Amino acid sequence: MQSMKLCAQLACIPLLLAAVCAPARAAQGSVSGVVRDSAGVPQMGAQVQLIRLDLSVVSSVYTNAQGQFAIASILPGRYALKAMGSSFLPSLREDVRIRNGRTVVNLTLNTLYEVIQWLPAEPRSTNAQKDDWEWTLRSAADRPLLRWLEDGPLVVVSDGKGSAPRLKARLMATGQAGTFGESGERITASIADTPNESRELLAQVDFSPGSNGSMESMLGFQQDLGYVGSVQSVAAVAINPDVMGAGSSGIAEWAFVSRETMRLGDTVTAEAGAVEAVIGTTGEVLALSLPFAQAAWHSGNDTVRYRFATQLRAGGESGRLPRAATADGRLTLEHGVHQELGWERRSSTSATGIKVFSSKYDNPVLEASARWAAGSSPAAARVLFDPESGLVRRSIRGYSSLGVEATAERKLPGNTLIRAMYATGKAVVMPAMASPMFEQAMAELRPRRVQTYAISLSGTLEGTGTHWSASYRWQPEDVVSDAVPFDSEAMDPYLNVQFRQRLARSRQGSVGLEAVIDMRNLLAQGYRPYMLSDGTMLIFAADQRALRAGVAITF
Repeated sequence: MQSMKLCAQLACIPLLLAAVCAPARAAQGSVSGVVRDSAGVPQMGAQVQLIRLDLSVVSSVYTNAQGQFAIASILPGRYALKAMGSSFLPSLREDVRIRNGRTVVNLTLNTLYEVIQWLPAEPRSTNAQKDDWEWTLRSAADRPLLRWLEDGPLVVVSDGKGSAPRLKARLMATGQAGTFGESGERITASIADTPNESRELLAQVDFSPGSNGSMESMLGFQQDLGYVGSVQSVAAVAINPDVMGAGSSGIAEWAFVSRETMRLGDTVTAEAGAVEAVIGTTGEVLALSLPFAQAAWHSGNDTVRYRFATQLRAGGESGRLPRAATADGRLTLEHGVHQELGWERRSSTSATGIKVFSSKYDNPVLEASARWAAGSSPAAARVLFDPESGLVRRSIRGYSSLGVEATAERKLPGNTLIRAMYATGKAVVMPAMASPMFEQAMAELRPRRVQTYAISLSGTLEGTGTHWSASYRWQPEDVVSDAVPFDSEAMDPYLNVQFRQRLARSRQGSVGLEAVIDMRNLLAQGYRPYMLSDGTMLIFAADQRALRAGVAITF
């Protein structure tokens, strides 16, 4: 019976993909050009990427023996072009306007030695376009500088002749509610710098000025090895003195993340690393090693990828700390073993993908809002309780899952991207109970195979430059966990809306002021309320309703 249900679920996938990926009839354009070095010599085998305003890659091609590239079937709009070559620094051309028909854009690559030591010589090629040459002087005059491209990658630009490398920083002040350990006012400061050639310094600190010491911080380096790949080392720490549980007050987490990316020719990329995590209170310390790895094979528009992970939501792979909780009065860290095999096909206007996975979850964490005062209920001693946000965390018994995830996306006219997802796998469900004991409620938790459907829209409004996104993921109301918790790119449950509005920016674009609004589970769906026999009210949910709003300054 289970196999018949799974087959019926899989049969929905082609219909979903066909609905989202139906051919668009909008007019299309193309972009082509030549990639040269500073001496005007065409560069064969340079990689050229077409990038949307939301920083996702539309298409990636390589130049031929004459340094020429061409990308066809592009919906009209604003893009960026990025050129990369072995032994060269990346070159980025922003605000490329693609219209119906052909657009020509030539790009120039410079070596690190040329950028640091010399102004590039006059172009020797007589057919080099004047605009491209002026842009090269502005972007790589004397010394490299990391510039923040919206909320995306850092790229090499320059302030002009004789300028020294300048620190790039981002400061954000927010007010938020509904996040474990981060309620109330928050201030986040991030910096990035290039102190030595291609080595990047990354740092971030996040703290609450109204608390008695709640803080999260991160410090690390990333070394670019050119065509071979890169290495990264990041240390992170979180201190939450208000969190109670496990027989003590206050909890601290530390993690050290190391990773290495490798390129084997033009077709194979690989990544491997590990998270060394430590969590402790005044009476207990727990240490855990969480390795991860992935490899991808690229052929044209197709990519086949294998991934191995041990941390749910891939937090450590992006420098975030694993989630902590308690079980039977002991500290635990959420982890597991996850393997997946997937295929993806991506073009300039659409993408489809499917992957199958096998996962084993150890100490999965459930989160609930609690309506009790600290220490007023016996149940409070058996969970991690954050009195600032009113949220609790509790680990449960682990389980295994086999599942499938399918995604499809298409770019629509007007810089709008639509994305759909279907997934099936096991998740934790909570049955309805009347006034149970706390441990009785925990014992009734059961993993069950569920289906989830999600759709999202995102884009940028012309004129105002407002970045917006909205998503909705449906899942059964009694589900209080995620069917694909190892996927950090999966859409969050139920209705979520985000806005980013640029308020001001300097003429050079290096300084900007931006407003941010992020609303999660806006309709407060999927809540499972429990009135325990001691009068405690617990409200479990796969995602608690949360609101974050603030202002960010980049300088």
